[in-house]
Amino acid sequence: VIPSMRSLTAEEYVEAFKSFLDHSTEHQCMDEFNREEMPNIQDLKMIRILQAAHPGVLIANEIIEPNPQHVAAYRELVNQASDLQNVSFVWHQLTSLEYEQQVKEKGAHKKFDFIHMIQMLYRVEDIPSAIKFFHSCLDHHGKLLIIILSDSSGWASLWKKYRHCLPSTDCGHYITSNGITDILKRLGVEYQVYEFPSGWDITECFIEGDPVGGLMMDFLTGTKNFLGTAPPGLRRQLQEALCQPECSSKKDGRIIFSNNLSMIVVES
Repeated sequence: VIPSMRSLTAEEYVEAFKSFLDHSTEHQCMDEFNREEMPNIQDLKMIRILQAAHPGVLIANEIIEPNPQHVAAYRELVNQASDLQNVSFVWHQLTSLEYEQQVKEKGAHKKFDFIHMIQMLYRVEDIPSAIKFFHSCLDHHGKLLIIILSDSSGWASLWKKYRHCLPSTDCGHYITSNGITDILKRLGVEYQVYEFPSGWDITECFIEGDPVGGLMMDFLTGTKNFLGTAPPGLRRQLQEALCQPECSSKKDGRIIFSNNLSMIVVES
């Protein structure tokens, strides 16, 4: 009996996400953006950029993250870092909505100079409301950074054609940069969009029985054991789609999936 398709649990997502990071240039892409486009504004790397730009200034850093494994991993990095003088950390193991509700219940609307929302809006229940709330948390001249998949990415093409065939995510959002800029236009706020190319080597997806390839397909589809549970026709269609020019390119015999990112900088 073939088990039915289901979405990844939080723990399974972490494992599949690690496989993605190990074979993609996503973090290098974000580093390039930090260096070239935002010299005065990813977590510890951003903090170190701020420290270098504003030596001696106290940086009060608040983290909002519902996944306990991600919180634990970040805490461990902070504990191991010896160069974080004048930096304080407040940890909120909460969803963005839970944090928003907590802030409103306390009636204390804290203001921030810089807020970043990196690859997290896919799992936010009400995206316009979340953006509006965090934008309201910006201090004068503050900036909100949203990093989201570009509409030029392979993800955009894949989601348009196949998302109805896959298990829904926690909130069912398959959103790319154009969806975010549409929201920002409706909110009437100023923003700038920076496009950065990023690639993900998915060659192992096409090697029968390869465990890394299996994890990659799980991450691509948000499905636990996609290759073992998807109907053969869907599996074949998806693997064929991944090879198309709108999704991937070939380099030195490898298949590189387009993971292009949009860095959206929103003004206060």
